[in-house]
Amino acid sequence: MNIFLNIIWFIFGGVMIAVEYVCSSLLMMLTIVGIPFGLQTMKLAVLALFPFGKQISVSPYSMGGCLNTIMNVLWWIVGGIPIAVTHLGWGLLFCITIIGIPFGIQHFKLMRLAFFPFGKEIVG
Repeated sequence: MNIFLNIIWFIFGGVMIAVEYVCSSLLMMLTIVGIPFGLQTMKLAVLALFPFGKQISVSPYSMGGCLNTIMNVLWWIVGGIPIAVTHLGWGLLFCITIIGIPFGIQHFKLMRLAFFPFGKEIVG
């Protein structure tokens, strides 16, 4: 079932979201300071391509609590809040219909990662 849902997601918007993340990631990586933020946006792009069957977990190799917190706060300022609000809007819109609920849940999963990308990894 995950394969079928991933194909539908990919065709009807997953590619556009992933391309958006990759373009913004490349723009962020133009500066040395933006490289960590660009890498986190690439994490979002990978999950945006095929989100069904994947989970977000705390990385065992994370940098540490304090540095992750500082980078997440900086991430909110750089662009995490607008990305999360966009996923919230799409998630609510998809959850209006019964057929769209699985896709809305995936947008909520992407929203959670968009809020706190540092110290997280994609499993699955």
